[in-house]
Amino acid sequence: MQSTKIKKVGVILRPSTPELKSSFFKLEKTFNNHGIEVHLESISGRMIDFMGTEFEMLCEQSDALVTLGGDGTLISAARRSFDFDIPIFGVYAGNLGFLADVSMDELDEFVGNLACGNYRIDERSVLEATIIKDGREIKMHAFNDIVLTRPSISNMINIETLVDGKAFNTYYGDGVIVATPTGSTAYNLSAGGPVLFPLTRVFTLTPICPHSLKQRPVVLPGEFSIEMKTPTNPALMIVDGQDIYELDIGESVHIKLASKNAKLIHREEFNYFDVLKEKLGWGE
Repeated sequence: MQSTKIKKVGVILRPSTPELKSSFFKLEKTFNNHGIEVHLESISGRMIDFMGTEFEMLCEQSDALVTLGGDGTLISAARRSFDFDIPIFGVYAGNLGFLADVSMDELDEFVGNLACGNYRIDERSVLEATIIKDGREIKMHAFNDIVLTRPSISNMINIETLVDGKAFNTYYGDGVIVATPTGSTAYNLSAGGPVLFPLTRVFTLTPICPHSLKQRPVVLPGEFSIEMKTPTNPALMIVDGQDIYELDIGESVHIKLASKNAKLIHREEFNYFDVLKEKLGWGE
């Protein structure tokens, strides 16, 4: 995707981490040195006793969002800003992430390229889920995954799944993970699901500890939609590990890929496979 010069950024800090205050001021100085204006999100501002801007206004006024923390901070910001169609990148405070891949030591060079328009924007597929509760439609988006799981550890869960309105499979076990390509290296990978290239427009269904050895992960084309029902038991629906919804007996959730994508900023030479090799130890 074509990139433009970035003149103003909005910054979101990892919650409950006031020790990021000094890193924020270093980040702000780096951006200012390259002629880029910095505004801090209001919740982050209160955490470090700094004046901030409300999130919606931050998105409307910024050319890009910057998260300082880890992958979880970036995922939360990407979900909150999804309707604003604004690109985002992550500076990691700790270890290299799959998504937050710029270190503080690399920031000066990276920001210099941002100021000149020398970067790229990768578009990542996002899940859109809809449930109907008490006669009203609740819609949410997931950057990584949507997990349907049992509310009690003492019982297995029964999940009927339809693809484009036709019966597909019934999962019996601990639950099912519906993951985007970006989320394929998260819970999906731990549950034995496949690693998907992040720029593909597909999604995967991966059973969690299935009761039958015949149940296997499956990758579906992005134009498909699925419906997941809980005919005999309630379920918990967990969105990106951050939001939890309850599904009562007989309720269902409709899941598909959203019509637009999330936008992640990377350096021009960014290579996804290099990150995989480092994070997963491939080739060692």
